[in-house]
Amino acid sequence: MIKKGLFLLFCLFFTINLYADFQEGKILFEQKCASCHKEYISFKKLKENFFERNNTLLNLTIPTENMLAWAIMDSSRKIGDPNDPEMRQVEIEEYLKSYLANPDLNNSICDQHVLKYYVKKEPMQISSEESELLAQYFMGYKQNRLKNSEEPVNVKTKDFDEKKILQKAQKEGKHIIVFATSQTCYFCKKMKKEVLSLKDVQKKIDNDYIFLEVDVDFVSLPFGLKKYFKGMTPTFFILTTSGELINTYPGAWVKDDFLQILKENL
Repeated sequence: MIKKGLFLLFCLFFTINLYADFQEGKILFEQKCASCHKEYISFKKLKENFFERNNTLLNLTIPTENMLAWAIMDSSRKIGDPNDPEMRQVEIEEYLKSYLANPDLNNSICDQHVLKYYVKKEPMQISSEESELLAQYFMGYKQNRLKNSEEPVNVKTKDFDEKKILQKAQKEGKHIIVFATSQTCYFCKKMKKEVLSLKDVQKKIDNDYIFLEVDVDFVSLPFGLKKYFKGMTPTFFILTTSGELINTYPGAWVKDDFLQILKENL
């Protein structure tokens, strides 16, 4: 019984240490790498960017943090044996030190299709301790990402009750705006900050519309709008009080143009 208790205590201690090392690696990545490597962008959006739009959607010249983690851990050119995590960590550490000291795109483990869009990095020296922390960060990246995304994906806080919305729209005599957005959409954030947050814009929306913001990475568009959605965020759908589509407006808009859109759909 004592041996079993000691074993469980050891496992708990080991797990806590791994988490602590991942957190330290995360901090190190944010300090040394995040200025170049963008934050998480969904693979759906990345595939559209590289394979459908020739990088014109995101204009990436360097892989995002999740692209790096995927290349190291899960791609066809992944580093090390997944069944031997200790040796794998050593191999990842050596690769990071070697590649950062001489960042030759010919030795990159990134997808060959996207390499043509990347620029060469400047050489960078990291210590053995730093390479160890970065390796642990990449090795724990996927699990940590899944753990943190479970709640918003499952809870679906923006999954709307269409029947109640239509009842409210008809009762108040308002049209409906569905704002298709994404957490990784730069122009969505820009428009929310520079247009949608303005008091006169908010007043116009509140007076005449029911406004629904839908993160298309997590939640399906309501009212059967998926068939009209071309994959661009932001996109604004204007619907009648009965949920019938009037107009679709893809892209971001300046204040005066957006106010005109609100006016012309009444």
